[in-house]
Amino acid sequence: MVQESFAKVAPISEQAAIIFYDRLFEVAPTVKAMFPVDMKEQRKKLVTTLAVVVNGLGNLESVLPAASALAKRHVSYGAKAEHYPVVGGALLWTLEKGLGAAWTPDVAAAWTAAYTTLSGYMISEAYGSTQAAD
Repeated sequence: MVQESFAKVAPISEQAAIIFYDRLFEVAPTVKAMFPVDMKEQRKKLVTTLAVVVNGLGNLESVLPAASALAKRHVSYGAKAEHYPVVGGALLWTLEKGLGAAWTPDVAAAWTAAYTTLSGYMISEAYGSTQAAD
């Protein structure tokens, strides 16, 4: 379901990335300082990373090394474990807006499960397993 729904958002991925960051900065204005002023390249990175992760969901082990490296890089940018749920909320909100009627409870549950699993892994990799349990 995650892959099918992402395929529907892919054609508007640039718009979706703008909506995502606008939402993120609206709900967590303090994180904006972690990002460059010109967000064009950052938005491309977001879409590329999401595509890699979504396409790798069938073989999660193939995605985990890159997710670990990304999590550790995020620490150097100032990201904290408590940012992950905020980012997840902004992502789910963006997908809901982008998918409209195709955002069903089952799709929402699938995305929530995928994000929760991956973010938990990334938090554990970046901050240790004690943070992932919080």
